Amino acid sequence: MDLGLRDKVALITGASSGLGLAIAHELATEGATVVIAARRADTLAKAARDITAATRSRVVPLAVDLAQAGAGAELVARAIAECGRVDILLTNGGGPPSLPFEQTTAAQWDAAIRLNLNSALELCRAALPGMKERKWGRILALTSISVKQPVENLVLSNAVRSAVSSFARTLANEVAPFNVTVNNLLPGYTKTERLTDLAAAAGARRGVGEQAVYADWERQIPMGRLGEPRELAALAAFLASDRASYITGQSVAADGGWIKSLF
Repeated sequence: MDLGLRDKVALITGASSGLGLAIAHELATEGATVVIAARRADTLAKAARDITAATRSRVVPLAVDLAQAGAGAELVARAIAECGRVDILLTNGGGPPSLPFEQTTAAQWDAAIRLNLNSALELCRAALPGMKERKWGRILALTSISVKQPVENLVLSNAVRSAVSSFARTLANEVAPFNVTVNNLLPGYTKTERLTDLAAAAGARRGVGEQAVYADWERQIPMGRLGEPRELAALAAFLASDRASYITGQSVAADGGWIKSLF
């Protein structure tokens, strides 16, 4: 299936590893020019080289710390300076620490809000004018299954990612007349560095090994296994394409059936 992404420019944050990297690779495979952003310039440069070698698409690495105020707007400006425009924006903030509420601090809440919610607001505010002018745009917010079914000991992520999802749902209706779609991507338990960290934290709390944690998670998933990053990436590429032109304001999970709710 040709997704029609060969003349599109995508900006993806948190793209040096994990789900962001997988999505960048998938969009590049479809022929898009991809701007990848993350904090570590060395890791980012290697990711860009690897994607270009595998796909022959243009990949532009831009190092940025989205925890800093104004960094989102600056990143979009740099992407436009490099590639002329941003057609597709994927917001992907880092995962907050795994803690129950009473062990969190005010500073941790501020950091989680800054890196996830505020950065998404900045990125969207900067990217939207061009999308509206061209009457074409795709915004994807990478959040979590926890926005529909909160996950134990992830209160920071549960709350802040829910705020991002609510913002995206509201924005979708505001920009729909301009042929700009906005959707939330809800990854389930997927094989990434983040999941490894969560398994270690959960194992330490329970006094069990990481493999026992993984086995418990797999028992909760009707498909009986963890997800692969490429499976979420395929969903992202579809939602970023012309094929998904009538899908907006949705929160779409790739979770193997983990979410138990009907809607």
